[in-house]
Amino acid sequence: MRTDGNRRAFAPAHPTADDDWPEPIEIINEAGASPVVLLCEHASNFIPPRYHGLGLAQDDLCRHIAWDIGAAAVTRALSRALDAPAFLATASRLLLDLNRPCESPTAMPERSEDTDVPGNRDLTTAERALRIERLFTPFHDRIAAHLNARRKAGRTTQIVTIHSFTPVFHGEARPWHAGVLFGAAETFGHAMIAALCRDDSLIVGENRPYDIDRASDWSVPVHGDDRGLAAVLIEIRQDLLADDAGVAEWASRLAGAIPAAVSAL
Repeated sequence: MRTDGNRRAFAPAHPTADDDWPEPIEIINEAGASPVVLLCEHASNFIPPRYHGLGLAQDDLCRHIAWDIGAAAVTRALSRALDAPAFLATASRLLLDLNRPCESPTAMPERSEDTDVPGNRDLTTAERALRIERLFTPFHDRIAAHLNARRKAGRTTQIVTIHSFTPVFHGEARPWHAGVLFGAAETFGHAMIAALCRDDSLIVGENRPYDIDRASDWSVPVHGDDRGLAAVLIEIRQDLLADDAGVAEWASRLAGAIPAAVSAL
């Protein structure tokens, strides 16, 4: 385990001398005073060198198929602004999508959007199990341990997971500036939408551009709904996070909207 101030990452099980796996989770400000716990499952586009980019060009690894562009930067800024703990992924969603059930065909996709992923073709059972052991299990176990500790300490908790989405999908423009996705936490979801829509220039989608589905989502249903915790997933359109100014604007906007939504619970 390595420690760097209030930012910590935990080593994978069974490291070897030539281990090129990332540490499976980055934790920022775990002792933060906020009732909000931030998650960012698609924070990184890193793929261990042993996988040779899963057979993709470097340009592809910089696209949305590999990570949620801008989401990690917004999450880090929100952690500072809210004094909130944040848990971020350290490997590409192409290697293993941490917001999918492991049995989902999109967890280790052979094709993502319009792009084939050669390194995910015909994966063996052993390879799938290795990725789950190295990435999925330690990531979600560490979040579960944090949530358990908060409950034991009697702390109120809401979960907000930060994502971003492409402005155009399969040739269809998406009009929303942001979306708020939720399952059981309707009150929290509607309060978040209302808080964001105080800026009447914004188009905010309810369960858009996706919706929460237990067959294809993990964090909101498992860490949130199953525990009885209010949980939402926030999607921000990626062209709005294209530079530092855009990231700062959306982090500031959410730093105001999230406490307002929490106060409505």
